[in-house]
Amino acid sequence: MRHPIVRGIVAGAAGTTALNAVTYLDMALRARASSTTPEDTVRKVEALTHTSLSARGPDSDAARNRRAGLGALVGITTGVALGALYGVVRSRLPRPPAPLLGVGAGLAATASTAAPMAALGVTDPRTWSATSWLSDLVPHLAYGLVTALVFDSTRDRTR
Repeated sequence: MRHPIVRGIVAGAAGTTALNAVTYLDMALRARASSTTPEDTVRKVEALTHTSLSARGPDSDAARNRRAGLGALVGITTGVALGALYGVVRSRLPRPPAPLLGVGAGLAATASTAAPMAALGVTDPRTWSATSWLSDLVPHLAYGLVTALVFDSTRDRTR
């Protein structure tokens, strides 16, 4: 696999899987509910664009279910797209250790998800508790580390 964007997409998909696994493990271990911010973000976009996800109205089961699905799909799309961007950036850098780049990718992933939600007024990271920050940061660091490691592992070693 030679093209850095393709390698980045594959790495981003693996990183997204790691992020989801760490998140669900955290939910299972601490018996915490899932975050509603993805659905809240979709709902905010609905309001800003004056659209509805269901003819039955924004509070219908159909609209809520679509919102949940779209919230998850936005997360997956973001993870894969960030992986592609990682591939482009990484292919132009010297070869620093993957864990170092993984931390950077994880922090970038945290910012790329929190910033739009903050800009839309869905959440305010300045008010998050330390536990909330850890619940958000740890899965994103897992994303970054797995993305970096998978990207490096797909390097063409015959060159």
